[in-house]
Amino acid sequence: QVQLVESGGGLVQPGGSLKLSCAASGFTFGDYLMRWYRQDPGKGRLAVASISMDGKITTYSDSVKGRFTNSRDISKNTLYLQMNSLKSEDTALYYCYVFYRGVGYWGQGTQVTVSS
Repeated sequence: QVQLVESGGGLVQPGGSLKLSCAASGFTFGDYLMRWYRQDPGKGRLAVASISMDGKITTYSDSVKGRFTNSRDISKNTLYLQMNSLKSEDTALYYCYVFYRGVGYWGQGTQVTVSS
């Protein structure tokens, strides 16, 4: 079965950096586009970044463009999100996502808190 397991979240000061990971299993990782979403308390999930199957094409929301970098290591079945110059408004629960055979799958999420 498809499993996505995020890690790497934590508490960081404004201006700091974190690198999130998403370990994928249960499907051929290199054959699917992957996305990162985040969710603020009381709000819906918003798309943050996406990456093509071969990792060559990435897209970002305007709010994170230039600060976040999405990458993937197909040999390790792992998706990454490098987050730099973090701001308080980046505080959220971050999820990775894959749409596989007609079904959307989410991980359990990893909390990122940006605060001094």
